[in-house]
Amino acid sequence: MVVVSDIVRNGIRKKAAALFLAVSLSLGTAGCGQANNPAETQTPGRIQGPDGTQDTGSIQDPVGTQDSGGVQGPGGTLDSGGIQNPGGTQDSGGIQNPGGTQDSGSGRNPDGTGNPSGAGGFAAAGGVDTSENGENAQGSSTGSSTTGVYQWNRLDTANIKLPSAYDYRKTGRAPQIGNQGSLGTCWAFASLTALESSLLPGKSMTFAVDHMSMHNSFLLGQDEGGEYTMSMAYLLAWQGPVLESQDPYGDGVSPDGLTPSVHVQEIQVLPSKDYEAIKRAVYLRGGVQSSLYTSMRDYQSQSVYYNRETNSYCYIGNEKPNHDSVIVGWDDNYSRENFNLDLAGDGAFICTNSWGEDFGDQGYFYVSYFDSNIGVHNIVYTGVEPVDNYDYIHQSDLCGWVGQIGYGQEEAWFANAYRADKGENLAAAGFYATDKNTEYELYLARNLPDAGGGEMERALDRRMLLAKGRLDNAGYYTIPLDKKIPLEDNEKFAIIVKIITPGTVHPVAIEYDAGDGIAQVDLTDGEGYLSHDGKVWEHVEETQSCNLCLKAYTKK
Repeated sequence: MVVVSDIVRNGIRKKAAALFLAVSLSLGTAGCGQANNPAETQTPGRIQGPDGTQDTGSIQDPVGTQDSGGVQGPGGTLDSGGIQNPGGTQDSGGIQNPGGTQDSGSGRNPDGTGNPSGAGGFAAAGGVDTSENGENAQGSSTGSSTTGVYQWNRLDTANIKLPSAYDYRKTGRAPQIGNQGSLGTCWAFASLTALESSLLPGKSMTFAVDHMSMHNSFLLGQDEGGEYTMSMAYLLAWQGPVLESQDPYGDGVSPDGLTPSVHVQEIQVLPSKDYEAIKRAVYLRGGVQSSLYTSMRDYQSQSVYYNRETNSYCYIGNEKPNHDSVIVGWDDNYSRENFNLDLAGDGAFICTNSWGEDFGDQGYFYVSYFDSNIGVHNIVYTGVEPVDNYDYIHQSDLCGWVGQIGYGQEEAWFANAYRADKGENLAAAGFYATDKNTEYELYLARNLPDAGGGEMERALDRRMLLAKGRLDNAGYYTIPLDKKIPLEDNEKFAIIVKIITPGTVHPVAIEYDAGDGIAQVDLTDGEGYLSHDGKVWEHVEETQSCNLCLKAYTKK
């Protein structure tokens, strides 16, 4: 049984006692304060240049930048008025792959082995048994006891021939259709629908949208919308998901004290408009959460872009996404004649919506391959594990990936210090890859001093290598250790990551408060350090007013 209620000393555990009560982060861009240090921070309103570079002295939002006061997720920009309205349409935040491309998935069981099939229990995601094709879609974890290299084996999935059409409704993998009603919760419905589909057909679970939208670390009400980074933060912090039966939707009440039904340990972001990657993810892993622009508010709405006779939708234009759905299939030969627009070719994705079964074909509809927004911003839940995988989670980033920080170069070092409870064994660590082709080295430093300065730097330098590898795609990854490491009672230890993300000058994911009222980040519950070379470190809560996105997982 997972114990989250007694985590106390490092500031994470005390949050867990209240199911991680609101320590919010902002979706917007704001300065972390330049406090005479070399790390780059951003002043509000600093806009990235057209060449993709940024002025020195800037903390970057995940991948993109935005004007002051706007609300942006990791990737796409979003203007300040674009959060979801009470009518049910939403700005999904410019939901974009936060920076990088990635392959179809890499889920792991708690022992580090891959398992794309949902049959018989928890899977990393998906539910397609590829053995009939003579293929093996499992992930791989190789290496010695000191160097556990984790990387998805792309060759395995690359050899699988995808059909021209595929539909969850015909394979026993179709998730339950939800109905958001008048609330702005499409982002939560899409996230949980995609998560539920990743467990099918082996394990059927329905998760509570009320809990995700009311017990996260943000200050947005259910009628104010959200986007997928909020879902990621909620799930990765073990704030949820909880079962729908424990917290029914739409009553305006979400009880305290509920515990997660599963632990999400990995979430991957798929490349923009890479339809092959999307299809492989759907086929092997689970439904892909993606975004649309729509002027429709519910199942009764009319739109020039929606053909009610054929349940087919296509928007071509420059409007930003404002609604989330889930891709659960495709048909390459779906006729262009089914759409209201004059299109250049055939083909469509099969998507679920959150407007009940009265919309479309019992809740499903077709979105043309030529739609401007479908397939631009995509995530898939690839690491779902039972709640006994780890006993404790050490963290300070309850709001998750809000921005990025670095030293104007693709390499950086970051570390979080924690205090072990009695009888803990370090089992894994997790962090974000903020772009494609990220290389990492994972270290442990032990018996850290309470004092900072040179004494702390010397302690961080006495580190031992735990694992290293390369992550092809952006997303959040949990790296299991080859062997659990016993920690001394009350020992202060640090997880250290050296990260190299080609083409990125702000490679480290952080949470911080933009001062826009959306979040309230607690800087007292963490002790994070940042370095350009692994030798000279700065304490980021003090110098940058931010928390580092880096977690440690332990077993008793």
